[in-house]
Amino acid sequence: MSISTPGGPERRPTVVSTGKKPAAGRPAAGAKPGAGKSATPRQTSGGKGPRKPVTPVKVSQGRAWGPIALFVAVGVLAAGIIGYGAWAVFQGSKPWEKRAAEIDGIVDYRAKDEKLVQGGQHQAGTIKYDINPPVAGPHNGAWQNCMGDVYDAPIANEHAVHSLEHGAVWITYRPDLPADQVAKLRARVQGVEKTMLSPFEGLDKPISLQAWGYQLKVDNADDSRIDEFIKTLRVNASIEGPTALCNQGITATGTTPRDAGASTQG
Repeated sequence: MSISTPGGPERRPTVVSTGKKPAAGRPAAGAKPGAGKSATPRQTSGGKGPRKPVTPVKVSQGRAWGPIALFVAVGVLAAGIIGYGAWAVFQGSKPWEKRAAEIDGIVDYRAKDEKLVQGGQHQAGTIKYDINPPVAGPHNGAWQNCMGDVYDAPIANEHAVHSLEHGAVWITYRPDLPADQVAKLRARVQGVEKTMLSPFEGLDKPISLQAWGYQLKVDNADDSRIDEFIKTLRVNASIEGPTALCNQGITATGTTPRDAGASTQG
């Protein structure tokens, strides 16, 4: 650096470069304040002025459908249960005769022949029946045991009809019915008071159900009408009341009636 001498021409100090860059944040020597800064705001490519800040986009959350669907499902289920309960109560309040009449395919011999279904017609020996298997009419004084008895051979009609008079349901089937079908019938009868099961020769349908004055014939043991017939007519169809006996009856098989003790049974 040179220094001007007194009296001499005025000289400006000479700046000597040291080769070093100015420290960060400090302006270089001789630089004017504000130098290096843009005099105008940065413009967008469209020349429309400063870029505006981006507004955050709010994402709308969907409705919580899970609880709503559960509520609707519970409501539908409850309505179904209440509706079925009301229907069952209504059905149960109907007289059994009306419920029997609603079973598809049932034959009501009470309406066809009032004399046929008169009770107490005891008769010894072999009896000829116009309906096979018989559903009512004269019968032996001894009834067939009907405490859920399953017979593996035909039984006497004369004893079976007496059991019907006491309120039993007698299920018969063709001897050639498949074993699995017979097993399903046996499951409905075994141990159920006032029911009995036996094979029967000459049926025009694989299975035939009898109650006093009623008959229903079906093609297989899976038919739901079998259960409806039993539920509706067991005990109800009795003309001697619910206390009529089904025990102490004939337990032997064979189509010939046994007249011993006929006078002592009702």
